[in-house]
Amino acid sequence: MRFSFLIPFLFILCRFSTVSTCDKRYESIFSFGDSLADTGNFLLSGALAFPVIRELPYGETFFRHATGRCSDGRLIVDFIAEAFGIPYLPPYLSLGKGKSFRHGVNFAVAGATALDPEFFYHQKLGRILWTNNSLSVQLGWFKKLKPSICTTKKGCDNFFRKSIFLVGEIGGNDYNYPFFVGGSIKQVQALVPLVVEAITKAASMLIEEGAVTLMVPGNFPIGCSAVYLTIFRSPNKADYDENNGCLKAFNAFAQYHNTHLKLALDKLGLKYPHAKIIYADYYNAAMPLFQAPRSFGFYNGALRACCGGGGPYNFNNSARCGHIGSKACNDPSSYANWDGIHLTEGAYKIIATCLINVSFSSPP
Repeated sequence: MRFSFLIPFLFILCRFSTVSTCDKRYESIFSFGDSLADTGNFLLSGALAFPVIRELPYGETFFRHATGRCSDGRLIVDFIAEAFGIPYLPPYLSLGKGKSFRHGVNFAVAGATALDPEFFYHQKLGRILWTNNSLSVQLGWFKKLKPSICTTKKGCDNFFRKSIFLVGEIGGNDYNYPFFVGGSIKQVQALVPLVVEAITKAASMLIEEGAVTLMVPGNFPIGCSAVYLTIFRSPNKADYDENNGCLKAFNAFAQYHNTHLKLALDKLGLKYPHAKIIYADYYNAAMPLFQAPRSFGFYNGALRACCGGGGPYNFNNSARCGHIGSKACNDPSSYANWDGIHLTEGAYKIIATCLINVSFSSPP
């Protein structure tokens, strides 16, 4: 999809619109997913002895300290919370430390998959999983917490009708793990029906538990990610999109996933006509940033990471952001890409604003 004729319009709406203008119809958010939404669960889980996201430069832009978010600052879920006047969501694993959950909880875990870990262990990929806290585990956490929120059907209905359930982004890691060990696009494409089914089953379960409004994001254009551009760097110019420098084949893969997910959500909507199931088009909300980064204030571009260990896209797997040999840029607001895998707070803010104020959510 070409965005050149839309850039001035999107520039005004997405860059200068506020994300705090929504009405107050929602009072809580329950978030599930991976590192694109995790606000601290991975850190609290102790999955790694020395995770780099527990220290600066992670968190340097807004919080001024590391929070467990895989960015320099706030994430899309944080901006959605701001839009509805909801406090930032506490990570589920922090609830024993006096945190309130009346305004919602974040169950997302960095590295999480839509499919259960057993699937990846069967595929001999278990050793590279960041976490075993997959989507089904996160759903289990929600069901465990639910009696603390409400105890009767009427009470749950009243509470959850004023809640947003953010189901993802999830599924990206289900593809990252096999891609990064040499899986072909054809091989990984075979996983799409399984991943989409896991996501829709999760949405179905949440509706059965009382959810009424669900936002289910698609995948980002992974062919524009510095990690993909580095690992799958090609001498063939035809492999790159001349409009943005992204890898065409991997962006086509992301769109393949998104198409299947949207079709599955449409079917789910027919099964649950009382529910509002919103498809969040992360792909097309993000694409203008890669097509015309300077128009959105990213004067150092959208493909090169702010924090990294060198190379054409400043992503070096042996010196990733936070590791020895890496360095963070002086001005993250001039970059769309944070660490080669995740985006900056500035990019997430624009994407969130596009989702809320522009037609990148269906239905709006």
